[in-house]
Amino acid sequence: MEALLSKIQTAFTAFSTDAALQCEKANKAAGTRARKASLELEKLMKEFRKTSLEASKK
Repeated sequence: MEALLSKIQTAFTAFSTDAALQCEKANKAAGTRARKASLELEKLMKEFRKTSLEASKK
């Protein structure tokens, strides 16, 4: 679970950095990277939800 949380934190940091660059400086490449990171975050969040539910059943 800790490894998953670390991956989520890393992905969110990358997303927030690129999203800020897109908003502040209209950086199109950063927007593409932010969208890609958001898809990765979505996958990781689903995995977290699954893992969390399994842990709560124990």
